[in-house]
This record gives sequence, structure tokens and C-alpha cells, in this order.
Amino acid sequence: MSAAPKIILQELLSRLGFEATISERESDRGTVLDITTADSGRLIGRGGQTLADLQYLVNRMSLQQDETAPKVIVDVGGYRSQATDQLIAKAKQAAEKVRTRGGIVEIEPLNAYERRIIHNALADDPEIETHSVEVEGTEKKAILVRPKQP
Repeated sequence: MSAAPKIILQELLSRLGFEATISERESDRGTVLDITTADSGRLIGRGGQTLADLQYLVNRMSLQQDETAPKVIVDVGGYRSQATDQLIAKAKQAAEKVRTRGGIVEIEPLNAYERRIIHNALADDPEIETHSVEVEGTEKKAILVRPKQP
């Protein structure tokens, strides 16, 4: 991977007034840019929204410089990793409820990134399927977890 996303992130943080160091690592989900800063709460934001927005900006700016640039994941203090693990656990709990009780389990409205994690967590389950459904008055969608239809 080129150094461009890391440089872009460093420049953004600098212009926003954050003193931070960025390390780069590979994970099973792709390249992760880990931010270490004393002010991680402000970078994460409510429900991780600021962090998600920062990741979006870094990826958009990288694509403007290089159309083949791979997407990166931006994390602060392991927040995104922990949130991903919690979403995977939530998906597995919902699938287990469907298996034991039957019917449909609805997972609360999530953004596209979070929905993708849920869908991927259950994609290989032969008994379960997931569907995103619109939630009125919001840009987010809920996920329905149900038995796989024949």
C-alpha cells in the first residue's frame, strides 16, 4: 500500500489540532491506521461517528489521488476493533435466538459499515439469512435475521 492514506490522515489530524502518532498494520479486514492520541474521545465521537467520518474523508481523499488506492480502516485506541467484535457477537446472538425460538430477530438501525459487519458475520451460516430494511426518518437501516428460506 502506498503511504498516501497515512500521510493524508496525519495532515488532517494536524490541521484539526490533534497531536497524534499513526501506526499502520494489516488485519483480516484490510489495512488499519491506528491513531494514538491523548484526546481519543474527541476523535471517536458519539457512537464512533467522528471516527467514521474521518475514515470516510481519508478514503475519499486517497481515491482522488489514486483511483486504485485500497480502502483503509481508521481506528483510535482499539475502538473500532472492539466495536466490530461487539457487532459480531450481537449477530451470533441474534442467529442463536432465531435457531432456538424461530421467527425473525431485528437488529437496531446501523450505518452501512456496521451492517456489512453483521451480514459478513452470518454469511456462511447455512440456516440463517440477513436482510437490511429501511427505517423511516433516518439514513440507517435495520437488519432482519431470519431462518433461511428454501
